[in-house]
Amino acid sequence: MGNIKQITRAMEMVATTKLRRFQDRAVSSRPYAQEIAQLLGRMSAAMGDKLHSRPVFAPGQGKAVAMLVVGSDRGLCGAYNSALFAALESWLEAHPGTDVRFFVYGKRAYQYLQKRGLPIERYFADPPLEKIDYRLAKFTAKTLLEAFLSGQYSEVLVHYTAFESMAKYVPTTIPFLPVQAAAADASEQGGASDVILEPSVETLLDKLVPRYLETRIFNALLEAITSEYASRRMAMKNATDAATDMQALLKGVYNRKRQEGITKELLDIVGGAEALRGK
Repeated sequence: MGNIKQITRAMEMVATTKLRRFQDRAVSSRPYAQEIAQLLGRMSAAMGDKLHSRPVFAPGQGKAVAMLVVGSDRGLCGAYNSALFAALESWLEAHPGTDVRFFVYGKRAYQYLQKRGLPIERYFADPPLEKIDYRLAKFTAKTLLEAFLSGQYSEVLVHYTAFESMAKYVPTTIPFLPVQAAAADASEQGGASDVILEPSVETLLDKLVPRYLETRIFNALLEAITSEYASRRMAMKNATDAATDMQALLKGVYNRKRQEGITKELLDIVGGAEALRGK
């Protein structure tokens, strides 16, 4: 039991270190994501009715739904994966008859979907999610965008675990494509009409949309891996605490048994001495 406790404590320390690293990256990326989303909203408002002619802003021509599911590669992370899969099952129950095809990150998610017999379009196995960088997010966003523009899908969703705090991480399903251009408020729309853009709004929007999609994927992957390590840290802490309690319990049982053995030996000695004395 002592060896198990040492292992779980070491895993807790590793998870805590990695959690801080990924949490810092996730938090620091949020201002950029918010700014690029606001910029997209202003550009979309400046486009006006011409926006609907762009494929990424309109529902896809297909009937199927593509969903990127982000799970973990390893276990020992508490209820992280089970909560993610329970939320996925709830979504599927709420959309009966929907032809959903999956793009997957994480070996655990891949195994779960494969066991359920759900169609997997692509499994992103290499590099692992733990080695996430912006190039990985760019490749994933490009893959999903190409799938959407192929005419097979009506929309693309992302199912991942959103990180809110060290103790709270929530399985979430968000729309990815078509792009939901946030409507700018009246002041922003008025300001956009007074601004002269060079090059044109259309050219800027063509450059901005891919960056927006890449940023959304990057944030989702970062929050997922951060949530995984937060869950693993908590699971290993609970395992260490349980091992400590069990170690104390077993030590108490051992001491009682040892005392019982000593008492029995003393009684045997005393009984033997009394028997010899009686003779």
